[in-house]
Amino acid sequence: MCADLRMLLPSYFTLQPSVDEGQGTVSDERPYIEFVRVWKAFDDQPVLEDVSFDVRRGEMVVVLGRSGVGKSVTLKHILGFLQPDSGRVFVAGREVSRLTEAELVEVRRRVTMVFQSGALFDSLTVGENVAYPLRERAERGLALSEDQIQARVEELLARVELTEARDLMPADLSTGMKRAVAIARALGAEPEAILYDEPTTMVDPLMAQTIGDLILKLKRETGLTSIVVTHDMKLARKLADRVVFLVDGRVAFFGPVGQLDAVEESVIQDFIQLDEVSFLTSR
Repeated sequence: MCADLRMLLPSYFTLQPSVDEGQGTVSDERPYIEFVRVWKAFDDQPVLEDVSFDVRRGEMVVVLGRSGVGKSVTLKHILGFLQPDSGRVFVAGREVSRLTEAELVEVRRRVTMVFQSGALFDSLTVGENVAYPLRERAERGLALSEDQIQARVEELLARVELTEARDLMPADLSTGMKRAVAIARALGAEPEAILYDEPTTMVDPLMAQTIGDLILKLKRETGLTSIVVTHDMKLARKLADRVVFLVDGRVAFFGPVGQLDAVEESVIQDFIQLDEVSFLTSR
């Protein structure tokens, strides 16, 4: 496992809440995550163009669109792995682009990401993978006894319905099971937000439905702030409080998922219709 992935494994910590300028008072009114007129290009090729949206505390926002429109690039900006060419990105009231590397490590502990691959440690069992952030907490002085760690691992695996997989190795798991274990591991250190990168990509329709149901259940049980990047319209309808629909790097729609069908943007309507055709032909 590379060092960058180790940095992304969640650990619980507390950042200071935002303070209103000139007031000196603590404010929780700002969105938990916020993009303000963000532009990003690679080799003079625009990827994000004037992107603005926000995610309220406890809300699940789905970033939707075709492949290659900048969806996953938004996640990298939240974690500070990319910086905007212009514009601002805020997490918990703090501007990510102005943070030091040490401060970004703290952000990456508070906001964790579930990768498409799961990013599990190949040499550790499922249970040991889930225990990893719990042991890391102990190393930072947030001590947990071994009995507490094992009980927490059992609880987390039960939450994602994989108790029987505790002693298996990652190589023994399907793609969908790896993602479920990654979610359990992410929950282990009590993060405040989770970013899901294409959680239903490269799995069969039945597993896609299972993963969607799991994410929805965890949303209801934990109330965590969440962003789901996907091109799966059915998943978006199931999970989203609000949707950001990206078209060629720009926000073509941002609002409640129930209003998406009424949008007149031709690319969005084509996307919806193609998804409906895909659903009918797969039955």
